[in-house]
Parts: sequence; C-alpha cells; structure tokens
Amino acid sequence: MPSNGHKYSILLPTYNERDNLPIIIWLIVKYMKVSGYDYEVIVIDDGSPDGTLDVAKDLQKIYGEDIIVLRPRAGKLGLGTAYIHGIKHATGDFVIILDADLSHHPKFIPEFIKLQESGDYDIVSGTRYAGNGGVYGWDFKRKLISRGANYLSQVLLRPNASDLTGSFRLYKKPVLEKCISSCVSKGYVFQMEMLVRARQHNFTIAEVPITFVDRIYGTSKLGGTEIIQFAKNLLYLFATT
Repeated sequence: MPSNGHKYSILLPTYNERDNLPIIIWLIVKYMKVSGYDYEVIVIDDGSPDGTLDVAKDLQKIYGEDIIVLRPRAGKLGLGTAYIHGIKHATGDFVIILDADLSHHPKFIPEFIKLQESGDYDIVSGTRYAGNGGVYGWDFKRKLISRGANYLSQVLLRPNASDLTGSFRLYKKPVLEKCISSCVSKGYVFQMEMLVRARQHNFTIAEVPITFVDRIYGTSKLGGTEIIQFAKNLLYLFATT
C-alpha cells in the first residue's frame, strides 16, 4: 500500500516499561506496516532503573534505527518535557502521542490518520466518552472520578472535545509545538490544558472513539494472571528473536 506522502513521528515516553515495550512496538509496527504509512517511533526513556532502555536497544536492532529512534534522558523529568524533547528529534510532519503501558491500542492510529486527512484537522484526539469508546479494567469509583473530571472541565473550559484527560492524540507538528509552548501545567492537567490552548488558538479538533484499557503490568495493577504472563512472554520472545 503506498504512503500518503506524510511522515508520522510516534512519541513513546517511557519509565519502567520493560515488559510493555516489546508488545507496544510490535503492535505499532504491525498496524503502520499494514497501512503503508511512513513513520518512526521515538522512545524517550527517563532513566528507567528497570532496564527499559536496554530492551529498547534490542528492539532497535530488530526493527532498524530508521524505525526505532532512541532519545533517552538522564532522569525522570516528566511528561511535558518528554514531549518537547521528542518533538525536537521528530522528523515527521505529524506527531502521534500514546502511552507505552498498553492502555492505548495502536490499531486506532490508522483511524486517526484517515480522519485527519478527511478534514485536514489540526488535532485528532482519542475519546473514551463518545461513539463506541470505552474504559476497561476501571472500577466504578475511578470511572466516576474520570467522568466527573471531564464533565467539570467541559463546563468550565468548553474545549469542543469530549475527552480532555486522555493522551492518545495526533497533532500537526507545528500545532503541537504551539500548544506545548502555551502550556504551563504539569502532570494530569497537562493533557487537558493542551486542548484548551488548542481552542484558544482556533485549531480544529476531531475525535476518534477509542477503547482504553487500564494498565496490565506495572504499578497501578496487582499483576496479570498466568495466561497474560504466558502471552506476554510469547510476544516478548517473538519480538526479540
């Protein structure tokens, strides 16, 4: 399938994602290859003590240095600065941001790209709260808090988007640069502020319904079942042989 003439830089900020990285990169490569788009994956590791960077180096040997670009940093410097750092090294005219912890499925990336092309949108945002989007693995309390946070910010900020706290998005590169340079907040609120700034700059935003899965491995989960562990090891072997 021919490329559409654009290049997409996929930013993956990582911190202790050794188990997830082979799977997320395998999935990105799978869906981008099938779609025929020109792309690169920029891994921005913040000095993970668990050896995430070593795994990233192995993956780079498998998929090639033109596909997997490593831009590590010395310490845990936070998400906002990770994006700024990543943009500096991005050679694409579009930037895609997603979480490395498997909560965002790369299968949605081609949908983001197609929607962006259809209306020449500045930003395409994944939404858990429209169409057939959804959240899996969250208990009622977390869903309530998340919905509440979204509802409150809708009322206060009127950003013309249904999912403000999600971080699965596609941006035209100059649009992302402008939004980030206007942002002042850190952490959780940062994603929200990005869309608020986008509205202030009159950038156009389109939405793709996505399913969001709570992280399987890592700190916010007690640990996967044996079958998931088995599948993970299989995929890991597949990705590293």
